[in-house]
Amino acid sequence: MDSTFSPTHAIVTASDSGIGAATAIALAEAGLDVGITWHSDEEGAQQTAEAVRARGGRAVVTQFDATDLEGASQVLERLADELGGVDVFVNNAGGGGGTAVLDLSLDEWRSTVALNLDGAFVGMQWAARRMATAGRGGRIVAITSVHEHQPRVGSAAYVAAKHGLGGLVKTMAQELGDRQITV
Repeated sequence: MDSTFSPTHAIVTASDSGIGAATAIALAEAGLDVGITWHSDEEGAQQTAEAVRARGGRAVVTQFDATDLEGASQVLERLADELGGVDVFVNNAGGGGGTAVLDLSLDEWRSTVALNLDGAFVGMQWAARRMATAGRGGRIVAITSVHEHQPRVGSAAYVAAKHGLGGLVKTMAQELGDRQITV
C-alpha cells in the first residue's frame, strides 16, 4: 500500500447522528474536511457540521436519500465537487425494522434491502469510480452490523442485506486494492 496516502476530503453518509456523526467528527479531528449527509434530521447534520468546524475542518452539508438509486450518485458527485474531492467515503446510511418472516411484506423486504445494500452499492461504487479516476487511492468504509454475522429473529431483510454488504466489501477490497483503494 502507498504510505504517502494523505486524505484531505471525506464524505460520511447519515452523519446527522450516532455512528455517522462520531465518524465525521473523528475525521475532522484527523484533519479532513467532511461532507455530511442527512435524510430527515437536518438539525442533527448542522450540529455535526458545527462540531467538524470547531475542530478546524470544513463541512459541507446536503440531504441524501440512499434509496434514491437513480439520483444518489449525482448528489454525492455534487457534494464531492463542493467539498473539493473525496479521499475517504464512509457508507453509514442504513437501518431497518423488525418484522418476522411470516409477516414480512415484499415491499418492506425491498425497502430494507434497498437502503442497506442497494444504496450502499450505489454510494460505494460511485466513490470507487471517482477515486479510481483521480488515481490517488482512497479509503471506502461500510458500516455493517453485528447482524452481518449474527442473525436476529424478526429481522430477515436487515440481516440478509448486512450479510450482502459484508460480501460486497470483501469483493470490492479484492478488486480495488491494486488501485490503492482500501475497502
